[in-house]
Amino acid sequence: MTAPDTAAPATGTLRIGELAQRTGVTTRTLRYWEELGLLRPSGHRTGGERLYRPTDMARVTRIRDLQELLGFSLAEVRMVLETEDVDTLDLARSEFRWGDVSPERRRQLLGDAVAANQRLLLRLDDTLSRIHAFRDERAEKADQLTELLVGLDDPEEGTT
Repeated sequence: MTAPDTAAPATGTLRIGELAQRTGVTTRTLRYWEELGLLRPSGHRTGGERLYRPTDMARVTRIRDLQELLGFSLAEVRMVLETEDVDTLDLARSEFRWGDVSPERRRQLLGDAVAANQRLLLRLDDTLSRIHAFRDERAEKADQLTELLVGLDDPEEGTT
């Protein structure tokens, strides 16, 4: 896998091969993600060639990061991506970076991004607290199992 090139596309749209090269994934992966509904081209040329925009490039990068950095399965990636907040952040990032936007629109984009990011943080905090609770439960179970094992090894220990 090659390092992604996140520079803005010159024409505003990319073909599938260009998107793959810029994001460090294969065209086969992009087509597979499209079959799963994780990614949709922004448009098609008359011959059916897929066209992608900067927001699509941000989505590909997010999918790849969720898989590689956080170890998410594609089902888990889908759950994250189905939230409106992720789309809001991707749109804000793309328009802010590559769009010719007025100061008022920049302010609106940043406000939307702050609110969406805050909602995502709250969801992550909730998820992390459930993960910690599950981990604590597993640690307690490990202690119980260890005690049982010790009891099997030392018959006197098990009768006290």
